[in-house]
Amino acid sequence: MKKLILLLVLIAARGAVTAQNIAPFRAGDRVAFVGNSITDGGHYHSYIWLYYMTRFPNMRITCYNAGIGGDVVGQINDRFEDDVFSKKPNVLTLTWGMNDTGYFEWYRPDAQDVMDKRIQGSYDNYALLENKLKQHPEIRKIFILGSPYDETSKFTVKNIYPKKSAAFSKVIDFQQAAAKRNNWGYVDFYHPMTEINLLEQAKDSTFSLTPNDRVHPDNDGHLVMAYLFLKAQGFSNKVVADVTVDAKNKKAVKAVNCKVTNVVSSADSVSFNYLANSLPYPIDTIPRGWGNRKKQADALKVVPFTKEMNQELLAVKGLKTANYDVLIDGEKMGSWSAEQLGAGINLAEITITPQYQQAIQIRELNEERWDIERRIRMYTWMQFDFLKGKGLLFHDTNAAMDTISKYAKKDIFVNGNKDNYTRARYKSLRDAWQKEMDVLTNQIYAINKPQNHRITIIASK
Repeated sequence: MKKLILLLVLIAARGAVTAQNIAPFRAGDRVAFVGNSITDGGHYHSYIWLYYMTRFPNMRITCYNAGIGGDVVGQINDRFEDDVFSKKPNVLTLTWGMNDTGYFEWYRPDAQDVMDKRIQGSYDNYALLENKLKQHPEIRKIFILGSPYDETSKFTVKNIYPKKSAAFSKVIDFQQAAAKRNNWGYVDFYHPMTEINLLEQAKDSTFSLTPNDRVHPDNDGHLVMAYLFLKAQGFSNKVVADVTVDAKNKKAVKAVNCKVTNVVSSADSVSFNYLANSLPYPIDTIPRGWGNRKKQADALKVVPFTKEMNQELLAVKGLKTANYDVLIDGEKMGSWSAEQLGAGINLAEITITPQYQQAIQIRELNEERWDIERRIRMYTWMQFDFLKGKGLLFHDTNAAMDTISKYAKKDIFVNGNKDNYTRARYKSLRDAWQKEMDVLTNQIYAINKPQNHRITIIASK
């Protein structure tokens, strides 16, 4: 136990040292999230975009999933022109290292020597990529020090690769040094997520933010990642809205990120018009993505996302001692005492408010967009991680289909992407998918504008 406490202290101290702020995205930004399967099949970038969709409804940005499952940094470098620069980003995030630090190779008798050479090869390939990035000063770079490999959880005896964590930690240090050397931004997922794992495992040895295979975060892990990214952008303690109304004097005494007008008060009630500049963040309670079992909402147990980033506060002072119903647009949201209302309630935790219901629609549209983009990423995997090696990059011919069918019999990754490729090989279908995503994004930014609501606080009968 003493060793665990000491380790946690060291991690926390290191996290404080490595923390760095990065500038928030701006209107019109085109952000490419570049990485491996954790980006490819993950939600953290989608959760980040959802925050911007709801918090800044009039500031449109575009985010791209530019991850490919299984990639090492050399493969990322090889596809950068065709798969990343082609998206014309003016901001990009880069994460790598999980695959570079190996898996079953660690069981070899000469594992350390083999992996030292392999990781040095990754450093050499990164140098090539860094040179490409330097040639594009117009693109803002943000390095993501990736989510950790969890070797300490007891949820399974599988997928334990001796010394992988130590190797990955050195790669993380290398990435941080590279970001600092180039004066590029960076966000640390590795150390805070490791700290969370260890803290929670002290209570439950089977806990993990990567509970399926020690490598891939589940939905809760991806919200932790989004939280860390947004925190680095300075959004901690930025409210959705903060309203205080003085019922006795019939006026709003605080209205942060919103407008409060037409305050009307009587002996047992007060009402007013409320127009926020933002919507609450709609936390998902359904497991999303293939193989995932945990919900985004599970992350609220381990990070203070609600307290720091999802506060839509309503306080009413000067009420007589009694219980009161809170109505929005005539519909009851709940009942609270005068004391509770005086202290303030968080409307963002009430999922039936009209503004929360509006935000849910945005979340579901964004999920649909994410799902379509995944099909395009599966097609991209087939191109760069299989067909390119066969000399068939972007051929999409019958010969390419025949080659895929042949290798699918013995390659589980080719087989897993085969069905998607049978459709995605046709440009007309890929174009249709892109149009669907454009329609969904346009719809999001058409309906994400907060509406004026009438809030009434009236004595309960």
